[in-house]
Amino acid sequence: MLIDFHAHIGNLARESYPERPPLTAEALVDRMNRYGIDAACLLPLESPEGGWGYCLTEDVVAARDKYPERFIAFCCVDPRYPNAEHLIDVFVTRYGCRGFGEHVNSLPFDDPMNRRLYAKCAEHDLPIVFGDDLGAFDEPGLPRLEACLREFSEVIFCGHGPGFWSAISADDDRTVAYPKGPIKPGGALERLLEKYENLYCDLSAGSGYNAMTRDPEYALGFIERWWPRLLWGTDYCLVGQETPHVRWLKDLPVSDEIKEAIGAANARRILRLEV
Repeated sequence: MLIDFHAHIGNLARESYPERPPLTAEALVDRMNRYGIDAACLLPLESPEGGWGYCLTEDVVAARDKYPERFIAFCCVDPRYPNAEHLIDVFVTRYGCRGFGEHVNSLPFDDPMNRRLYAKCAEHDLPIVFGDDLGAFDEPGLPRLEACLREFSEVIFCGHGPGFWSAISADDDRTVAYPKGPIKPGGALERLLEKYENLYCDLSAGSGYNAMTRDPEYALGFIERWWPRLLWGTDYCLVGQETPHVRWLKDLPVSDEIKEAIGAANARRILRLEV
């Protein structure tokens, strides 16, 4: 089984319209069929920093209801929305959303408005997918993330994006989105993984793929150490987008047990899904 832990639909390429049309649920299912992906987590984007095209939770729920065996609905609310916490209650209790994200905005990661969302996710046992894009979310060493991992120890935080994955190397200064070359041991990411069991890693997008391919020898050791907390995904959100993640997982020189965990079993566990 293969679960894409990170996918989107909607008009997230508004600047390229009409040359690049919105990605529909039907088009995403067609792509999943062609690539052998059994199910995908659909992540809304409700903050302007996440994409000017937006994708509301209601859109994700409608797509899930149309393809209930293929899509897993997440919810998302901008932390600046006054009624955010109540809206999360509605999305979970009435519409059955299984996770929260994609959480990305220009506030510091540990801002009080963000933290009230984390507290609500704790109430509903929702894993959070966050995208750190070298903005205001955090600083070198990821101290704001660490503060939240410690404060909300019952919440699973699934890290994603350039600012998250660049921290795999000890020489990360959060100035290069897709660093190349050897990874220096002792990075903040491994330190946090060792210290906090509620930290997981979203392998999607160019950031995750770059981290796993820039230094193949180091990456293989990283996978062998942390595979129970790695989540395979693509971050497919644009029509015609290249996603080498399927081939990467297929060719990964690890056991079938590890591939199954990364490709589906870890996601099923934290989302509380039946096989």
